[in-house]
Amino acid sequence: MRILLGIGHPADVHLFRFLINNLVEDGHDVFVAAREKEVTCYLLDKFNITYHRVSFHQKAISKKLVNYFVRWVRTYRLCRTFSPDVALGVGDFYLPQIGRLQGFPSIVMTDTEKVRHDAVLTFPFATHILTPSCFKKNIGKKEINYHSYNELAYLIDKYFRPDPGIYNMLKINTNERYMIVRYVSHSAVHDIGVKGMSIETKIKAVQEFSKYVKVFVSSETELPDALKPYRIPIPPERMHHALFYAELLYGESATMSSECAVLGTPAVSIDDVGRGYTDEQEKKYGLVFNFSTSRAEQEKSIHKSIELLKRSDLKTESKCKRETMLAEKIDLTSFLVWFVENYPESVKTMKDTPDYQQRFK
Repeated sequence: MRILLGIGHPADVHLFRFLINNLVEDGHDVFVAAREKEVTCYLLDKFNITYHRVSFHQKAISKKLVNYFVRWVRTYRLCRTFSPDVALGVGDFYLPQIGRLQGFPSIVMTDTEKVRHDAVLTFPFATHILTPSCFKKNIGKKEINYHSYNELAYLIDKYFRPDPGIYNMLKINTNERYMIVRYVSHSAVHDIGVKGMSIETKIKAVQEFSKYVKVFVSSETELPDALKPYRIPIPPERMHHALFYAELLYGESATMSSECAVLGTPAVSIDDVGRGYTDEQEKKYGLVFNFSTSRAEQEKSIHKSIELLKRSDLKTESKCKRETMLAEKIDLTSFLVWFVENYPESVKTMKDTPDYQQRFK
């Protein structure tokens, strides 16, 4: 098969990394069209994934509109040259639109309910839509649920081995407790109108947490002077190792909160978007604690983090909760390999017998 993958975010690289490896090993012709956003292309290079860069991420609305047309035209030309049998992307509306025009099927994965443009630009053109079973929106007949989280495509034991050498990179002793604070730029389309945390609260949170553990800050934007000494000193591809051994994550990234959950590290998430997967990870598994960005909620999130940091059994209990969660979820990469390689027959299988996916545990 000729398989085209659209990658527009660093998280997509991790999601598709092992899928790409498996498809190539099985003899398929895989082509990756990537948008440069933060460290997307850096990660693709690090993992030796061949790709073609079609555009760059833009923050301003006016530039996003220009970029839309530029990326659309470039992707259209690539698709015409590559002529895929099927295309797959995450929240990607370029491939479904182009697929409708050029006559190839498209599969869209999405786990974020409050993306305004999906109902107009993506879902009407997609052939099929894959969502986690905790997804809170009903898309209709095109939708197929999988009993997993996107982060389980790369952070289960089969694919990820935590490296204690991360302590040396962090320049701390292996018995020293630490936490990671993550701040984001809120420049994604689904973040339009979302203000995020105030600078004052960001600084206050780090200062308060520092009374209990070593604090490292990871940020998509330039840090204020007060937080620069806390910048985490590791390359992006080592972040999951740091998350694994961390006592707690505090921050604005829902993806990173979910990554912590599947690694057995509790996360305090500050997010106005609202997502089914972090809601489930809180209500069903107790691994994520969700707060909005209102001033009162930001204060509560700090207090909750301190409450968690005071617990001596926090990590032990979280690892047990992780095992409970993993027992109920499937290996998403194995599922995707099967789904893509057997497409479109795999659609009928999932529609007729949804529990077929349980063999991918």
